[in-house]
Amino acid sequence: QVQLVESGGGSVQPGGSLRLSCAASGSTFSISVISWYRQTPGKQRELVADITSGGSTLYADSVKGRFSISRDNAKTTVYLQMNSLKPEDTAVYYCAQKTPGGSVYWGQGTQVTVSS
Repeated sequence: QVQLVESGGGSVQPGGSLRLSCAASGSTFSISVISWYRQTPGKQRELVADITSGGSTLYADSVKGRFSISRDNAKTTVYLQMNSLKPEDTAVYYCAQKTPGGSVYWGQGTQVTVSS
């Protein structure tokens, strides 16, 4: 059974930084793609970044150069370092694990608020 727990959200001023963590349980972590998504009220959930088992990364254009995704397979944890935060980054951030078999698991989400 895969469980994902996000942490690290909070409130920050524009230009600030936060680091989100996604701690996973289960045996398939190291062979799975792990993604960060975000969602604001009334909008669809959007992909922010993902990282493959081999460490390849993909970013949404809106966060390129500001966000960085990384993974620690020994700790079964994925991180999202968010720098130069903007008010439009305000959202609930979710991590998702996509196994090679095609299953997708979601965490419960963590709120990020960027406001002066």
